[in-house]
Amino acid sequence: MTRFFFTLIICLFCLQSFAQDSVAVKREFANKEYIHLYKENADLAYTAPGGELGAPSKYVINGRLTTTYMLLGSYKSPIAFAIIPDFTVRVRKEFSAAVRTPSYRLGGALYARLNPDPEHYKYAELAFAHHSNGQDVSPYNPDGTINTRTGNFNANYLTLSYRFGNLKPTGANESYYSLNHRVGLQWYKFFRYEPALDEGFGFTRLLYSFSWRRYDEIERNAKNKQKDKTEKETWRLNTEISYAVNKIPARNLANIQKRLNAEINFNYSFPFMHNVFLMAAVGYYGEDNYNIYFQDHYSYVRLGLSSGFLRNRSRHYDN
Repeated sequence: MTRFFFTLIICLFCLQSFAQDSVAVKREFANKEYIHLYKENADLAYTAPGGELGAPSKYVINGRLTTTYMLLGSYKSPIAFAIIPDFTVRVRKEFSAAVRTPSYRLGGALYARLNPDPEHYKYAELAFAHHSNGQDVSPYNPDGTINTRTGNFNANYLTLSYRFGNLKPTGANESYYSLNHRVGLQWYKFFRYEPALDEGFGFTRLLYSFSWRRYDEIERNAKNKQKDKTEKETWRLNTEISYAVNKIPARNLANIQKRLNAEINFNYSFPFMHNVFLMAAVGYYGEDNYNIYFQDHYSYVRLGLSSGFLRNRSRHYDN
């Protein structure tokens, strides 16, 4: 009887150790996979000849350059941290092809994994950014209007987001999809900002975005194909909405024309492309987010190329 109980205790101890090891392995795998998700869910960079078609000003070309420097991204931790530079430039259609007031954002994001399943992911994100245009002239013209030519703009903001999504496998053609959501809140008034923004800036915004992505096998007819299959993100449909809920002079909470920013863009990558899309976007600025241009509101179309941390990897056929 004593031998039986001794054997039972050893078995229970082994089972517990095995279960702990299995949980640890699952967590380490999730920590690594989530790093890819953080980067894939980052905003796309783009280059758009003609800029925002429909804007009050005419442009030769507009571009947004952004990336993610993942400073902390270890398999040991469910917490990650990244530095995120984000620069937008609009080259005006005039003799000097002036830029005048670029939009510089520099900040960072802290990520916290909320579950261990990358195919049904959930995570929280807290981001900080400093936004300025590199100018130091008065933000007002002599007539009291906003100086969009050389006027100072600076603001700092926090963005708290909850992101979640699901991978959706399809049939035997090796294609699959992902559905990705973001719900967030953005605050500006915790920090120093240019006082002229009190003229009517959206200091507090509710955010929602949705992204539908398709992934396909490529190189199906490659001569050197063995037991690996190469997959890539073929297309991405993004919808982004933000709504200002703070008090704005002479604008009530239902004033959609001023408070709403919205865009839908479709990005398609041909098989011979790597991390590049052809991009087409339509949208509406109730508040143009290009720094000191915050009083402009208009509908627009944007055409060009976009890029980011796209899913492009090889997997073994047994996976």
